[in-house]
Amino acid sequence: MSEFSSDGRIVLVTGVDERLGYATAKRLVIDGATVILHAQDKELADDALERLLADGAQAQRLRMVHADFTKLAEVDELAGMLAATVPALDALINAAAMPGLQRRSHTEDGNELTMQFNYLAPQRLTLALAPALAAAHGRVVNATSRLHVGGNIDYSDLDRNRGIYTPMSVYAQSKLALTMFTRTLAETGPAGLTAISVCPADFELDMPQLRSHAAAPVDGAADLLALLSASSTPVVNGGYYDGIEQAKPAALVRNSRARARLAAWSRQPVHAE
Repeated sequence: MSEFSSDGRIVLVTGVDERLGYATAKRLVIDGATVILHAQDKELADDALERLLADGAQAQRLRMVHADFTKLAEVDELAGMLAATVPALDALINAAAMPGLQRRSHTEDGNELTMQFNYLAPQRLTLALAPALAAAHGRVVNATSRLHVGGNIDYSDLDRNRGIYTPMSVYAQSKLALTMFTRTLAETGPAGLTAISVCPADFELDMPQLRSHAAAPVDGAADLLALLSASSTPVVNGGYYDGIEQAKPAALVRNSRARARLAAWSRQPVHAE
């Protein structure tokens, strides 16, 4: 938007076309932040913007952007545009996520869909914006899941062609990768940047079949993400949080060699088996 204000705290929230992302953006707007709102396409972005304005948000505090996480070229284009126009970013909240599908599905980039959407896309976006985050002594908050503890990454069978394929297994794998990346970013990213991963709710936001209420409230989860994204909230760099409390992550998150292998795999231009 032409009248976008860059005064004060600037936060990028991904997935505002989904319940958690929208609620988090709304919380940040109420708190007075200037918010860059990401959605998967322009129509969804415009719809989220209209809803926020109807809820009382100030137009000059909002900037809508869009990129389809199933297309890495769009992610890279968005990342490049933001890196060029936002020299300092106070926080990035990666809230966009999708559940594992009932059947194996691949993106046009050659990746298992859940792994690309929940891990590769936010990973690429975050790395591109790391200098802007470091410039503001900013913070990355990656919304993960406690299901990551039961995940596994088999580089020879990421699509579960030989193993048992279930929606939960590919979802847990993607969230494990995101949690591993968070620790690596904290250890190897530019000075001034803080990165944490957090399971924001007592129910699985992205796996509705696992919760007792299909429309379980997300306001508490959104408040938590907004709180943890603030530099005034003390956190352990690289930490995994289950709610507000730091928790023990999966063994692979604590394994530097496993994380280095994931980083090397992630740099490959094509990941199809």
